[in-house]
Amino acid sequence: MTIDTLLHGKIRVKLLTRLLLNPASRVYLRGLEKDFGVSSNTVRVELNKLSDLKLIEVDETVTAQKQYKANILHPMFNPLRNFILKQYGFESLIEQVFQKLGDVDSVYITNDWAEGKETNFVDLVVVGNVNKSYMNRLIEHAEKVILKKIRVAVYDSDFDESELIGVPFIKLI
Repeated sequence: MTIDTLLHGKIRVKLLTRLLLNPASRVYLRGLEKDFGVSSNTVRVELNKLSDLKLIEVDETVTAQKQYKANILHPMFNPLRNFILKQYGFESLIEQVFQKLGDVDSVYITNDWAEGKETNFVDLVVVGNVNKSYMNRLIEHAEKVILKKIRVAVYDSDFDESELIGVPFIKLI
């Protein structure tokens, strides 16, 4: 398996991004067709290729429709996921912003980006005791680096991850 095999084609990159950024998510062919704005056959071909490479798994037991999800046990799962995170600038966002804030318990990406959908807004949940004015200055800088608007909700350390039920999320820290 070579990198050009994996990252050849926009639809394949979108699929990998969607599935690797949020490995708990399950996707359907028709939903992907609608989200990507391409034919179901185009999506099906790419899903089959990724399935043949064992990067994604197919589950037909839950519903009549096939569900696809990331194969987190694949040896390339973590390297590819880290590559995608770096590509979108989240690694630099974490380093530049949250590691300098002091008492940060956890950081989550939520909503569209957690589902692998690229939008102009990155929604974050930050848990901990942070200096909000300093955080806002750092976020302003990070927005210039990643060329996206960052929206942040800050919670104290009593925040429970169960409050995110029903909201797509990826835990970064």
